[in-house]
Amino acid sequence: MVNDPIADMLTRIRNACMVQHSQVVIPASKIKVEIAKILSDEGFIKGYIVTDDKPQSMLVLGLKYAGRNKPVITGLERISKPGRRVYTGYKEIPWVRSGLGINILSTPNGLMTGRKARRAKLGGEVLCNVW
Repeated sequence: MVNDPIADMLTRIRNACMVQHSQVVIPASKIKVEIAKILSDEGFIKGYIVTDDKPQSMLVLGLKYAGRNKPVITGLERISKPGRRVYTGYKEIPWVRSGLGINILSTPNGLMTGRKARRAKLGGEVLCNVW
């Protein structure tokens, strides 16, 4: 049993990047698929596929590498945790690595990057940072 499935997903991606795997398999959920969609749109992963396995569908992420097998994702950090939720208004959305990374927010309009949330003037829960 996993208490924090988003932190589990980030840890699996981090570990797979460290040992240079081409893909990583994660138990799927709606929020994990949305996070994978954002990572794919922002160019951090090659793509993702949701399989229809029973009893749990799986999310397969294709990891992306640049140059001499250097992973594109150099860091993942969980911000809002089950024991300490972190919320922010759109004016206080933090920058990640001076704009080189992204943060993923859960807003009333769904999951989106911090940049899109700032433009839409939406605040919400800061789920994680990726750089």
